[in-house]
Amino acid sequence: MSKRESSEEPYEIPMVGDLTENAAMMTEKLIEAPPGSECILYFDSPGGSPYTALSLMNLILWRELAATGVVTGECSSAALWPFAACRQRLVSPLSVLLFHPMKWQSEENIHVREASEWARHFGQLEKDMDELLAKMLGLSPQQMEEWNRPGRYISGREFAEAGLAELLSSEDSLSGPLNAKP
Repeated sequence: MSKRESSEEPYEIPMVGDLTENAAMMTEKLIEAPPGSECILYFDSPGGSPYTALSLMNLILWRELAATGVVTGECSSAALWPFAACRQRLVSPLSVLLFHPMKWQSEENIHVREASEWARHFGQLEKDMDELLAKMLGLSPQQMEEWNRPGRYISGREFAEAGLAELLSSEDSLSGPLNAKP
């Protein structure tokens, strides 16, 4: 039996850096956690592809992971979706969460019809993802719109005051509440 299999500690998974660049590692770590197991996801990410965000979010939900999301620095843009999938969310007063409209960028040389289709698709995807994020976080559509357009940085304190996460103080960081034994 491996050390991991014998441990009762929750799986710890970093969600650090660009989600798209680190998707394979993050996906592998989420799959290593047995369905229904406890895990702690540490977020310090500026975001990435909306498709990667949906994939990570779906893995958390479909595998019924009892995930605790901890924003250690930044949880912005596409990183908000896997964070929203966590059953428990923790932030520090100085954590940062950026809400903004979806951005589309292509380095490809494409025809106007394909560009038109991408614009249609991304318009619908943005609407659907905004509705999903608001529902998962428990935000009203009006609050989501206010935070999303033109884009707003939300502090951990403000996020917690909105009832969307628990606020960790500096003292909590020193005492290690995530690993404390009852």
